[in-house]
Amino acid sequence: MELFSEIVLLQWLGTGFGVVQVLLARQNNVHNYLFGIVAILISIWVLYQSRLYADILLNLYYLIMSIYGWFYWKLGKKAMETPISSSNRKEHSIAIGIAMGCFAIMAYWLSQHTDSDVPFWDAIVVAFAWSGMWLMAKRKIENWIYLNISNIISIPLLIYKELYIYAGLTAFLFAVAISGYLKWKRILEKDECNRFARA
Repeated sequence: MELFSEIVLLQWLGTGFGVVQVLLARQNNVHNYLFGIVAILISIWVLYQSRLYADILLNLYYLIMSIYGWFYWKLGKKAMETPISSSNRKEHSIAIGIAMGCFAIMAYWLSQHTDSDVPFWDAIVVAFAWSGMWLMAKRKIENWIYLNISNIISIPLLIYKELYIYAGLTAFLFAVAISGYLKWKRILEKDECNRFARA
């Protein structure tokens, strides 16, 4: 019961930081990464207790991508803040490749080398999230689509694992991702109009 109480408390704490992170990301605010890093570190401990090993690896990847994204958003390739943009054909191919490769590796590892009771389910959640986080770090609008595929699959998985608070957070993230996509789309269209007007 003590461990359960600790996990519940940590879920609430991680959820709080996660909510702030995604709301700041929706607003296109670079500081979303600071809150995200704290939420990630809390999640790693909770997921370890729940034997969701692929999600732990996902969160370690999130940690790396958050640090990378924070610097990339701030500095970009030209020592200036990187704007929102759409993925080109090469970036789409990379995102799909990340998802497929991640799924194959995670499904094999989880099913053959861990005591996971949901290896394929866990692997597909991670696969789309890896792609989405890579696109988020590059400030590509399509990140919201990949992340929401991961979210919609993750919700029933978290309920199955009785991580109800995280399931609720993920449902919230699903809604915010829809809103985030629409907001980023408006920002992108406005930026494109401004560039066209200056041309």
